[in-house]
Parts: sequence; C-alpha cells; structure tokens
Amino acid sequence: MFALTFLGTSASVPSAERNHPALLLEAAGNRILIDCGEGTQRQLLRSGAGFRRLDRILLTHGHLDHVLGIPGLFSTLGLRQTSDVMIIHGGPGTLDLVIRMLAGLWGEGRAPISVQFAPLSEGPVVDAGDFNIGCFPVRHRNTDSFGFVFESPARRHLLSDRLSALGVPDGPVRGELAAGRPVTVEGGRTIHPEDVLGPLGGARKLVVIGDTETTEGLSTHAADADLLVIEATFLDRDAPTARDYGHLTATEAARFAATNNVRQLVLTHLSGRYEDGEILAEAAKIFPNVRIAADFDRIAV
Repeated sequence: MFALTFLGTSASVPSAERNHPALLLEAAGNRILIDCGEGTQRQLLRSGAGFRRLDRILLTHGHLDHVLGIPGLFSTLGLRQTSDVMIIHGGPGTLDLVIRMLAGLWGEGRAPISVQFAPLSEGPVVDAGDFNIGCFPVRHRNTDSFGFVFESPARRHLLSDRLSALGVPDGPVRGELAAGRPVTVEGGRTIHPEDVLGPLGGARKLVVIGDTETTEGLSTHAADADLLVIEATFLDRDAPTARDYGHLTATEAARFAATNNVRQLVLTHLSGRYEDGEILAEAAKIFPNVRIAADFDRIAV
C-alpha cells in the first residue's frame, strides 16, 4: 500500500490555505518526499508526519517553488543530529541548482546533514523490495523535469482457514510458506505454498507528474494507474496562458486520465485565481473520479 500526504498543493504563488509543492509518500516503512517547496518542514510538523525516517527526496524539477524548502529542512535535521544520509534524486540541472544553493549557504560539501546526489535518467530509480520507483522525462519550460512511477508487485497472501485446517502453527513457518518455500509440520507432513496461498493480486501503481506543459508521450507511464497525481494550474478558458507558462489545464489533465484508464485522478499545483469548485467541475465533466488536493489531505492506494 502507498500512503500520500499532501504537504503543499499551490502553484508558484502560495496562499493562506496552500503551501508550496511537496508530497510525502509512505510505503513499506519508507518515507519519501516528492519536491520540497518553501515551508515544507513546518508542513511536516503540522500534518503530524514529522521528520522520522525521512531519508530520500525526489525532485520533479528545479524551479524554486519546488526546492526552496530544502535548506530549512536540512538545518532542522542537522540540529536534531540525525545520522541518516539524505539522498536527493533529480535531473542533472536540478541537482546542480540544489548543490549551488546549499554551497552558498554553508560552503561546498558542508551542509548540516550528510547528502548524496543521484542524477535521474529515464528508467528505474529505486528497488525497495516491496515496491519500486521509476522515472520518466516530462516537458516543462526547458527544465530537466521528471515524473515518477511507484509500483508494488502482485502478491499471493496466506489463507488463514487453510493454515488452520492443515495445522500450520503461527510464527516463522508461515513466513517460509509466504516466501514460497515448503515446510514440514508436526507429524512429518510437508506443506507446500500452493496448499495455503490465495490467488495473485494486490498490485498497485501510483504515478506522480509535477509541472508539465503537455501530456504528449506520457501515456506509456501513466496507463492503468490506480492513482494519478498531476498538475492542473489553469482552466480551459485560459489555455493560451497555460501554454505560455508551461502548464496544463484541468480539461487536459482529466482527458489524459480518461484516455489512459486511470482509476482515480488527483489534481494539484492549483492557482489561487480559481475556486476549487471551478477546477473540479471542469475536470469532472470528462473524468468523474477526480478530486482536488488540499494541504494535509491523506490518500491511501
């Protein structure tokens, strides 16, 4: 299961209700930030998520509204004397900007916490065992922007009634069966995984796309997603302005979700020039299973 906490859902200008972009992903004991806009550390506290076990940041691109929260977060983590190494993934240009920003504050290589920089290129990013992360290029105003795919594989779960009927005790023996290995139980009987495992199921796919001027070429990555998080900075009536600033309209985001068999759509990076209801109404005409993200919303996939 993936759990998302929206820490910031505004476009480039924040509002009293919406902070700069940041999203916390939790899965299989891992906690990962996607973008880190100004004020993200306070949003982590206000959401109740806190700073524990936070050791990886995925950056969609290097615009300041997506990265300016990094120095403040690092300063706080340094004061807390965290021993974790923070790994920052981003395009080469994005990482160069972050490296120069940190060096300007503390000197080259002297950030208050240990940091590793991992340049992105299309393909796998992290294999965490229970899930994996991939990335793909996104077009946004000549930046080296990326979207992210999070996938957990289909699994077979143990059937409690079959375990009881066959006399399989609680404990490590059941773990062996779940891992696909036969075991011997009392009386010398051999229990095979096929005897106690249910049908294959439970695969999950989450796609997060930050700022993007077009959905062209992105279908391969978003197809059949259980949840798509994507920007909708403008309404269709302002489509020419959206093109000028390298953003999508709510209509375009909804059409993309509908075309690619997405199950649920969440719109973010929202402009204060519109009411939420306007954005939702425009998107829902095309893709009914849509919601507007608000700061501190939590969604499980």
